[in-house]
Amino acid sequence: MDRIRRALFPAAGLGTRFLPATKAQPKEMLVLVDKPIIQYAVEEAVNSGLTNLVIITGRGKNAIEDHFDVSFELERILEDRGKSDLLTLVRAVSDMVHIAYVRQKEALGLGHAILVARDLVGCEPFAVLLGDDIIDAEIPCMRQMMDIYERYKASVVAIMEVPAAEVSRYGIIDGIPLEGNDGRVFDVKRMVEKPRIENSPSHLAIIGRYILTPAIFDVLEKTGRGAGGEIQLTDGLQNLLAQERILAYRFRGKRYDAGEKLGFLKTTVEFALKNKDIGREFRSYLKSLNLDEY
Repeated sequence: MDRIRRALFPAAGLGTRFLPATKAQPKEMLVLVDKPIIQYAVEEAVNSGLTNLVIITGRGKNAIEDHFDVSFELERILEDRGKSDLLTLVRAVSDMVHIAYVRQKEALGLGHAILVARDLVGCEPFAVLLGDDIIDAEIPCMRQMMDIYERYKASVVAIMEVPAAEVSRYGIIDGIPLEGNDGRVFDVKRMVEKPRIENSPSHLAIIGRYILTPAIFDVLEKTGRGAGGEIQLTDGLQNLLAQERILAYRFRGKRYDAGEKLGFLKTTVEFALKNKDIGREFRSYLKSLNLDEY
């Protein structure tokens, strides 16, 4: 089957960059204005037409399941108090889509997280969305990637251009642009994980959106542990290149890195400014600040 129906959301990481806030709550449940981080990725998948979602959780991640589940007690209280607007918001979360959960018992990396979902994916192509990367786009980033997959029937990784000084933070692709795609689609020749500036083949960095063929599972099973003693997805993709084509797509939209403190704060500010309920007042507040006092 070539049609993409299923999306994976790896959410078993320890969230150490946000300690102590993440000692007792999942990083994925940290709130950006009025929604947890993971909900933005789930909404992107739903708005892209994906209908079967799998969240890969770990120990201490029950709050994620509770968030997307029905909350009968809360709904009854809101209904009794006549708060129909809030009731609609709460029900919209649980009514959004069907979600299955699978447990990653050890935090052994992104490649391992995808591998534990193998039985739920089967022999179909599938999408992977990392909640840390929030992408604001007129057409959802995953929908853009699905269109590329449907055209070429090959795995697709999302990429963006980054400054030279930042290439050592990402997996970087070495690719050849395909004609007729406005310079946005590349045939990947190799991938380099976190290269030094002088060794980087480009400034095109892989970010947290993937469409993968089921061949990745056999490859990941044979991929040894890499950096940090984990099974790295980039290593698996490099091995997959030996047997099938992989494309890289420079998406249209703006990516926010909510996976570290400064990026999370920047994302919060920009999303607050765009929020229809509080944006105007928040903008006025920011203008009133005397930054020299801080």
